[in-house]
Amino acid sequence: MVEEVRKIIMESIATKERLLEVSETIARAIELAAETLKGGHKILLCGNGGSAADAQHIAAEFVVRFTRPRRALPAIALTVDTSVLTAASNDFGYEEVFSRQVEALGNEGDLLIAISTSGRSPNVNNAVRRAKEKGLKVIYLCGERGNEVENSVDLTIKAPSGVTARIQEAHITIGHIIVELTEEKLLTG
Repeated sequence: MVEEVRKIIMESIATKERLLEVSETIARAIELAAETLKGGHKILLCGNGGSAADAQHIAAEFVVRFTRPRRALPAIALTVDTSVLTAASNDFGYEEVFSRQVEALGNEGDLLIAISTSGRSPNVNNAVRRAKEKGLKVIYLCGERGNEVENSVDLTIKAPSGVTARIQEAHITIGHIIVELTEEKLLTG
């Protein structure tokens, strides 16, 4: 059992080491997030399952704080309003639960951070399409296989793995980096 534990830890470490390969892309994501917030706009986030938890986690870090005291930054996880999620799912189908919210809450100049380990989540991809129609910027976090809407997003950050758990571990690391350095940019100008 100890050897299996070590193997999983080593796989996680190797995936995170490979994140160094996408450092420039993560830096561009930080620029997009900082520009969005400096411009008086907000960040919307969506995903399913573990990616929904990541969306909520990242939104909370923006709204509350990450490393230091500062003003609250506007970020909304589109995964938390059960009335909206269930009504949209019932009335329009689960594929539209995030796109309806982007339609209602998203404005030109806002930023959508879409999270899908597979890159094939219909509801996430429909949210991306609606965001682009409305003039939002889009950052897409996915696994190494990319995503089905890659040509329409502003930035894709591919976690360097095909294993869902390793992708999710990389996504929360990427999210923490984006929040930490966006916070830094906003505080230091």
